[in-house]
Amino acid sequence: MKQYEMFELTFTGEPPQGSEADADVEALFTCGDVEQKVKGFYAGNGTYKVRYLPRRCGSYTWKVYGAVSGEGCEECVKGEGHGLVQAEEYHFRYEDGTAYVPFGTTIYALAHQEEALIRETMESLKSAPFNKVRHCIFPKSYEYNHNDPKYYPFRKDGSGKWDVSRPDYRFWDAFEKVVFELGEMDIQTDLILFHPYDRWGFATMSMEENETYLRYALRRLSAVPYIWWSMANEYDLCFTKTLEDWARIEEIIKEEDIYGHLLSNHYCMKFYDYTRENLTHCSMQNVLFYKADQWMKQFNKPIIYDECCYEGNIQFSWGNISAAEMVHRFWCAYCTGAFATHGETYLSEDDALWWSKGGKLKGQSPAKIAFLRGIIESLPSALEPWMEPEHLLYGPDFNDKGKDGENPFVKLHASMTEMEDDAGALKDKLFTGHCGKEAFIKYYGIHCPGRGYMILPEKRTYKVEVIDTWNETRETVMENAKGIVWFDMPGKEKMAVLATAE
Repeated sequence: MKQYEMFELTFTGEPPQGSEADADVEALFTCGDVEQKVKGFYAGNGTYKVRYLPRRCGSYTWKVYGAVSGEGCEECVKGEGHGLVQAEEYHFRYEDGTAYVPFGTTIYALAHQEEALIRETMESLKSAPFNKVRHCIFPKSYEYNHNDPKYYPFRKDGSGKWDVSRPDYRFWDAFEKVVFELGEMDIQTDLILFHPYDRWGFATMSMEENETYLRYALRRLSAVPYIWWSMANEYDLCFTKTLEDWARIEEIIKEEDIYGHLLSNHYCMKFYDYTRENLTHCSMQNVLFYKADQWMKQFNKPIIYDECCYEGNIQFSWGNISAAEMVHRFWCAYCTGAFATHGETYLSEDDALWWSKGGKLKGQSPAKIAFLRGIIESLPSALEPWMEPEHLLYGPDFNDKGKDGENPFVKLHASMTEMEDDAGALKDKLFTGHCGKEAFIKYYGIHCPGRGYMILPEKRTYKVEVIDTWNETRETVMENAKGIVWFDMPGKEKMAVLATAE
């Protein structure tokens, strides 16, 4: 048994007499004064399994009871894993304290493709910058995704109706193989539990059927350390489920997942209630990057723009932005301390579009995102929003604070409504972040200054670099910089400036 790695016990017994999805098997794991109960599951062919995720080193005893039984002891030693990714204020961190910055991509129907295409996808991911993949348990039916999968999560009864009490173990074994392989590449699975894009009947199951399916899936997968739960892709299009149903789904996840994996719910147009206690982060579908700092404070959680359109050339507006625009959107998100998820939708004769099926990456944005990832991960700590004190630039006449003692810009900004603030941000927002006083970053986006500035602390000195986000270059333009500093800029779009403490 290794710390932060899934431990599995296997037993042989008679198949369940009733529901195969709700087998009567449970285990108690004890380490010192800590006891944890976990549910096991039936895996087919007379096999029962219990999975457990040990999170501390030491001596464990275990006892299994129910349809099968057994007991034993294991010594848990330190492994190579870092544990679950967890939310920490507006950021993420592995359980052992190691920093984690999500750079995601979307491959909705990854696990439902032929083996050759899955192999091609895995090879592509080995050289890609992504450490999180959004993908689904249920197959997907949509444009460029009309193929039927080889296996389905359940078998059918005599009338041809899906029987959620009878899992198809061939599906679950193949699905887990994909998840495990991603984990071996240090890629988190952001696992989508429900979605509306369906022609098989999974999206219209009853709440009782949903619960049976969920509990089985969670008993199989909760001990996997590199999984996040996404309750849905576009929950607001799942019209057969009410808000009360989603609240119940939250509770089922909480009951079955004793480890506390990350949990969110993705929307199409209507925000989910991200203030809910069970949710760990906000999974957004919009491009309002200028509101990231506001939403961080409002929800007190990390913000991930999980769908900010896709690089590609299909007929839909959400799937035909340029590589340059995709990269721009990533920089907007990350420079304010938020995060983003990539997708790619280039037309292909075999209909193998990355966003749905995987295969080969055809676009230019992944290499540019890798450049961004290198910069972000080199910073001394996580970025947080930074409001550069620009009023200090203005001359003494304008900085005359007057009788009320307030700078005019600061006073005006404090009086603005949300609509007025949004209008100003859309007009000329720059995206700025900082790591305490150790580093400051400013992304200019569409702006093309020939001269730039940064307003840095007076008591530290900094190295200032101008970054070309598309051409992937970094040029040091100042050293020993402090206070208000000015420097030459190339006068073109998509430039950033980074100041790091010397």
